Amino acid sequence: MLGDVLLIGEKHENAAKIILPHILKNRKNKYIIAISGESGSGKTELSHVIARMLRKEGIICKPIHIDNYYRIHPLERTEWRKAHGIETAVGLGEYDWDTIYRNIDDFRNDMISTMPCIDLVTEQVDHLTTDFKGIEMIIVDGLYAIHTEGVDLRIFIELTYHETKKAQVVRGKEPQNEYRMHVLEREHQVVQSLRDKADIFINKEYQVVTAR
Repeated sequence: MLGDVLLIGEKHENAAKIILPHILKNRKNKYIIAISGESGSGKTELSHVIARMLRKEGIICKPIHIDNYYRIHPLERTEWRKAHGIETAVGLGEYDWDTIYRNIDDFRNDMISTMPCIDLVTEQVDHLTTDFKGIEMIIVDGLYAIHTEGVDLRIFIELTYHETKKAQVVRGKEPQNEYRMHVLEREHQVVQSLRDKADIFINKEYQVVTAR
């Protein structure tokens, strides 16, 4: 997302250092990592740090933020959710999965691809063109990222929106009001339903724990 604020800290660096050997051990061309977690849990920060560490290993890895892939335009999303009800509107169905998988297929086939990119300042949807030739790995991060099919490594951050309020306020991606709290609670329910898909957990102390 354009205009996003990254709050990279020591905890992200430490978690990435532990995860990195697992990625290198299982390295293959066109490797896909997915990182899920609730709002403000540090998905994008962790994605950025891992990609940066991989670059030092000679591996080009591109983060793809699938919270850019909502079907409903940012300026229309709140009213659309209100019209359809939070329980029905908020969740996996909000993502444009067809476009997500088309971009992933372009990555696998070394093609030039156009991806949506939300400008947080204007709340408009821009489009980013990327040439996937020579890109060995991607990191797909977002609320429901580990739901993505064909992923090689799934990482789940266990922090909930209750523990990440400060990060949400600092990043300022959405207004913090009563309605937003209802949305966060519904997102919490959906994100937690994906927990069992994870290969690696990052607990509430930001310690890395292997699922299996």
